Amino acid sequence: MSFLKEFREFAVKGNVIDLAVGVIIGAAFGKIVDSLVSDIIMPLVGLIFGKLDFSNLYIVLGPRPSGVADTLVELKKAGAPVLAYGNFITVAVNFVILAFIIFLMVKQINRLRNKAEAPPPPPATPEDVMLLREIRDSLKRP
Repeated sequence: MSFLKEFREFAVKGNVIDLAVGVIIGAAFGKIVDSLVSDIIMPLVGLIFGKLDFSNLYIVLGPRPSGVADTLVELKKAGAPVLAYGNFITVAVNFVILAFIIFLMVKQINRLRNKAEAPPPPPATPEDVMLLREIRDSLKRP
């Protein structure tokens, strides 16, 4: 019985629930950023620099099967050993772009957070202190 009690306490702890919410939101955010990269940024980069799809770059590591088209998809279907280095390059480029976008977003969020957390203005000087200062200043005069 104590095992179930410990598990329940663990499962409803704030940290576990926060982690679960973070994972769910992170997955949804990941889809949004992935769509931003693949649907908006990569087409613009492709327009500016030319097509940046390296996914069809590969090296066949053995004899080519006869009667199979010379495309990565067909070679994989035929079971030919293929080193698909182009797909790795595409994923790496997407990762760099994605990491840069997340960096910019976090930087902006931190900038906004720092603005929102500006220190409060110092409290006004109490009236009795002001009166004492006036008295001190008037006594200094000849």
